[in-house]
Amino acid sequence: MASPQYDVAALRDFSRDLLAAAGAGDADAELVAHSLVDADRAGIFSHGLLRLPLYLRAMEAGGIDATARPRVVREHGAVTVLEAGSTFGQVAMQQAVEIAGSAAATHGMAGVAVQGSTHFGAGRFWMEQLAEQGLAGILTSTTGPVAAPFGGSRPILGTNPLSIALPSAGPSPLIVDLATTAGAYGKVVAAHQEGQTIPADWAVDATGEGTIDPGAVLDGGALLPFGGHKGSGVAVLIEGLSAALSSAAFAFRTVDIWQDPSSQMNTGHLLLALDIAAFGDPDQVRRKVEELQQEVRASHPAAEVMAPGDLESSRLRAAAHSVELAPSTVAQLRELAAVRGAQFPAPLEEGTS
Repeated sequence: MASPQYDVAALRDFSRDLLAAAGAGDADAELVAHSLVDADRAGIFSHGLLRLPLYLRAMEAGGIDATARPRVVREHGAVTVLEAGSTFGQVAMQQAVEIAGSAAATHGMAGVAVQGSTHFGAGRFWMEQLAEQGLAGILTSTTGPVAAPFGGSRPILGTNPLSIALPSAGPSPLIVDLATTAGAYGKVVAAHQEGQTIPADWAVDATGEGTIDPGAVLDGGALLPFGGHKGSGVAVLIEGLSAALSSAAFAFRTVDIWQDPSSQMNTGHLLLALDIAAFGDPDQVRRKVEELQQEVRASHPAAEVMAPGDLESSRLRAAAHSVELAPSTVAQLRELAAVRGAQFPAPLEEGTS
């Protein structure tokens, strides 16, 4: 039996209204709601409405200051440093994207480091904005301390996401958006909520032994890097790029808002934007990117192969008007609505989209 579908616009309105009622400005609430619902539309459920109850708890406890406005604290040529003041990571990133886009148009490339931030949602959301402007982008971020480096068992690193995008002449940009851990932390949370296990190579428990129990990971365990020592090296460098180039905190100096919603984590992001027109004919660049995508897709004669970003782009198109949510997420949102006197959207009737 198919899971029920929910109207995308209704979910955005529901999320926006709850965020605004909790103290977010109208524009900020709209942006955050849009990013969360779009993550679900793309199938990135670990960064979707699963996070809405957490954001609201953090707003009330002080981990997220919805009244803070990002401000520029340093400028040097094409480089800008933003202090987010513990506002929503989405609000800080929207300003970072706008600054980077403007500076890249002038200088050919630009860098924006963000300090004092919080979770910014799925990196793809920001990469698509850059690609639409004809910009290639690279985005890194710290998170809470949930991952151990290769050979270690103590969580000193974050999931340390990496997002890279190139504009394409095809219907969608070439995008990769991934955690440098074997699995995303949000997927561990989701598995725990759903009563499911996690893959055996994702994590260790508090004693350093491998585990398939997501609860053991959340109770003092640690995620492992993808690709052994290679992924670990990438994760450590992302930690450095995201925190050391600003005054953001290393993951091991923070307490994650999943554990303490009052924690002002001082999350750090680094956004690099490159204007493809500065490197040559932008149409030629786009055509070459599309050629690469097509070669990847045609790399097996009898099987479907997807270029990076294809799956999420396909899901976004399919979920333009309606989206499926995990039962545990729906249960949380219904409970949230009841506590806050809101009305959670009813599922669409079967066959409605």
